[in-house]
Amino acid sequence: MNNGIFPAAAAGFVTGLSLIVAIGAQNAFVLRQGVRRQAVLAVVGICAVSDAVLIALGVAGLGAVVTAWPAALTAVGLAGGGYLICYGVLATRRVLRPADGQGLTTRGASTGSVRTAVLTCLAMTWLNPHVYLDTVLLLGSVAADRGPLRWVFGLGAVLASVVWFTGLGYGARLLSGALAGPTAWRILDGLVAATMLAMGALLLARTL
Repeated sequence: MNNGIFPAAAAGFVTGLSLIVAIGAQNAFVLRQGVRRQAVLAVVGICAVSDAVLIALGVAGLGAVVTAWPAALTAVGLAGGGYLICYGVLATRRVLRPADGQGLTTRGASTGSVRTAVLTCLAMTWLNPHVYLDTVLLLGSVAADRGPLRWVFGLGAVLASVVWFTGLGYGARLLSGALAGPTAWRILDGLVAATMLAMGALLLARTL
C-alpha cells in the first residue's frame, strides 16, 4: 500500500486540478478579488475549505457505499468513467471551437466589504449545482476505485484546490493579463481534455 500512496495522491491532485481550472464564475470572482486585493484571504480560504469539505463528503459517502455493497464499485466506476470521458469531450470541443471572448475578466462591480465578498463567495460555491457533481460524485467515484487509498487520493485533490485558489488569488495581478485571453484557456482545456479522457478510459478499463 505504501508504494501506491504517491501515485494515488498525484492522481487526486491532477484530477482535482483538471476540474477546478475550468472557466467559471467562481474563478472569475477569485481573480477579480485578487486583482483588487479585496478580502483575498477570506475568499481563497472559503473556496479551498469548501472544496475540502465536499471532496471529503464524496470520498466518505461513496467509499462507505462501496464497502457495504461491493457491487456498487462497478456502477460507480462506470458512471465516473463515463462522466470523465464526457467532460474530456466537452473540453476538447472548447479547444477546437472556443467561445467568443472566452477568458476570465476582472471587470465587474466591486464587492465592497469583506462581509459582502464572503457572502458572494459562499453563494457562488454552495449554490452551484456543478460543484456537487464534480467534487462529490465525480471525485468520490474516482476515489472509490482506489480502495484503501481513496483518502490519499482525496487529499491530493484538496491540495490541488488549495494550490489553485491560492495562486489565482495572490498571483492575480500577474495572471490577469494571460488569463484574460482565450489562448491560455485553450491550452488549459487541452490539458484538461487529455487528462479526463485518459483517466476516464483507465477507470472504465479497470471497472470492466
